Amino acid sequence: MIRIEDLRGVALTAQNVHGFVPRVRSVASDVDSIVAGLMAEVKNEGSVALRRHAETFDGVSPEEIRVSPAALKAALSGLDKKVRSALEESIRRVHAASEDALPQSATTTYNAGGSVTTRYVPVDRAGVYVPGGKAVYPSSVVMNVVAAQAAGVPDIVVVSPPQKEFEGLPHPTILAAAELLGITEVYAVGGASAIALLAWGVPDLGCEPVAVITGPGNQFVAAAKRHVTGQVGIDSEAGPTEIGIIADETAHPEFVAADLISQAEHDELASAVLVTPSMELAQRVEAALERQVSTTNHRERVTTALAGEQSAILVVDTLEKATDVANALAPEHLEIMVESTEETLAAIRHAGAIFVGDYTPVSAGDYLAGSNHVLPTMGGARFTSGLSPLTFLRSQQVVEYDKAALGQVADAIVALAEAENLPAHGDAITARFSDPTEL
Repeated sequence: MIRIEDLRGVALTAQNVHGFVPRVRSVASDVDSIVAGLMAEVKNEGSVALRRHAETFDGVSPEEIRVSPAALKAALSGLDKKVRSALEESIRRVHAASEDALPQSATTTYNAGGSVTTRYVPVDRAGVYVPGGKAVYPSSVVMNVVAAQAAGVPDIVVVSPPQKEFEGLPHPTILAAAELLGITEVYAVGGASAIALLAWGVPDLGCEPVAVITGPGNQFVAAAKRHVTGQVGIDSEAGPTEIGIIADETAHPEFVAADLISQAEHDELASAVLVTPSMELAQRVEAALERQVSTTNHRERVTTALAGEQSAILVVDTLEKATDVANALAPEHLEIMVESTEETLAAIRHAGAIFVGDYTPVSAGDYLAGSNHVLPTMGGARFTSGLSPLTFLRSQQVVEYDKAALGQVADAIVALAEAENLPAHGDAITARFSDPTEL
């Protein structure tokens, strides 16, 4: 089971923290070359390559790669009523939070007649990848599509691997979520092939390239997204899921254990880390984990993740040290379960999303809290953000000066142009103040 590291008295730094809970990622040595070859085949052969790849990797060749409107409607019609209601509420909440997160245009005026306006413009077309694998992820459809819709993206396409048990269609719950959101363009394609389809298009399917690709996936999907970075925008290269918890002696050990398990059930490489100044809490959580893991559905997967080097209970000297450790880890999800949350929250700088209090588990954010669950992993929270409407927006500056306003800065512009040995830049200014008969 999970190990306890007693780090009291140890000088912890941003560098050596990772020695106690290193991030692990199982990546095949030749993954990049495999991905490049698969994507080149899609680029050159179109749907022929997509069918061949589906047969090889998914064990089924879809009859129709583009999912028909009838199949989308049938999936929604057959969806469990409770699941449909939950998805509808999730859509409502995520949409509300996404709308409130939209940036506002702003205009700065310099004297009279000179202004710079910053405006935000959505991309024309976005692609959402929804993985298959060990679980079914209709929530990923919601999180990605709703953010794009809130940004105002007019054209959104969803791709998800064909499933042998569903006659080459993506999982029906995925299709039902897409239909609920009004997505009409869905393809039964998975892995690197799907990223190639989104990035470059497949003309014989009538699929046009997208401008931004989002959504999680395995190492091949991550490598494929990396392969097309610079040609299209991507959200991030997702690694195994992560949960960090800062807790003091007031935290409920059963809650802490349940939340560690909830992320560990995703993947054997999932990272689950508790940082606490209380050895008593650490030991009580360890005991709670033993009890809860024995009855959880995916106990083999959970046990492997918790026993891995990427998971641990770290006991440190003070709560301040615990926040230092959390900042160094920059986890995808960070829960705060302490008596005085405001001070601890104020000290956190690096985390994908932060969940405050005993009754705000990560699971709430995964589905119905209203936040977006597509978050940076592998320490990416140090330099990037989770998915939001901003992922699908570009800021543009609109500059407008009249003659009087330009005249006020003309001499300064000419001086800087001469300093940079770019005299024609200055000439473009002075030409506007010359006698037209002399030109």
